[in-house]
Amino acid sequence: MKVVYMGTPDFAVPALQKLYDEGYEIPFVVTQPDTSRDRGRKVKFSAVKEKALELGIKVLQPQKVKNDKEFIDILKHTKPDLIVVAAYGQILSKEILDIPQKGCINIHGSLLPRFRGAAPIQRAIMAGDKETGITIMYMEEGLDTGDMLSKRSTPIANKTGRQLHDELARMGAELLADTIPKLDIIKGEKQNDEESTYASMISKNEGCIDFSKSPGEIERIIRAFDPWPGAYTYYENKMMKLWKAEDLAVETDEVNGTVLGAGPDGLDIAAGGKVLRVTQIQMSGKKRIEVKEYLKGNSIEIGRVLG
Repeated sequence: MKVVYMGTPDFAVPALQKLYDEGYEIPFVVTQPDTSRDRGRKVKFSAVKEKALELGIKVLQPQKVKNDKEFIDILKHTKPDLIVVAAYGQILSKEILDIPQKGCINIHGSLLPRFRGAAPIQRAIMAGDKETGITIMYMEEGLDTGDMLSKRSTPIANKTGRQLHDELARMGAELLADTIPKLDIIKGEKQNDEESTYASMISKNEGCIDFSKSPGEIERIIRAFDPWPGAYTYYENKMMKLWKAEDLAVETDEVNGTVLGAGPDGLDIAAGGKVLRVTQIQMSGKKRIEVKEYLKGNSIEIGRVLG
């Protein structure tokens, strides 16, 4: 089977590797254009491009895929049996969706129709969902609205955004390999639009902690935003990132954001009328460190209001 693969970040790498390992013919991979890296302006390749080059697969990088006549002509001439998409980052036109004989399928990081959109992994953690997973679905012009072909779930438990991301990336690759051979016999299941929710893109500003939220909410934000954008507040006008925390289930009348204690067990902060204990922090320009280690050479003033 001839498969064109479209993806960009590291989430999409395991599925490309799996297609290669399974022996599918991959005439080329499509990924987002290269970007500049920081101040040095060095060119940065996407994770998928790096993997494709490592595997010896041709890479195409159209600026705007749905308006690129040259790319669409190449795709038509190639006549792929199937297009597989994973976190590509651009909308595909109906003209592109109609090219492959077996259609276009997408690897989506949620149990659809819950959390359609750009950030399903983080939003599932933030919402306090007990489980999430992968959905393989047919693509159509709507945003993650196509018929579902297969699903696989996993508990969220206390996983961070990075841990869940990596697990779902591997799971998506395995589910893809199981699903493709069955495409001719699987009957797609329509999504119930009334049950759909939207997972909007994460912005850096969302990492700024609002201590009027409950400790449980804040703890989920901290996990969801690990490693990016990171949950943070300010102490003495310097950014303090919060990397690990727990809900002590203790009430307090102190102003939200007030430092209630700082010791070997962690940093206790008033939040939503209760107490949040933070056990790992990162001060501006420094590395992540356990609070008990930080306090060996530094102090955090009790009574100070963070933010």
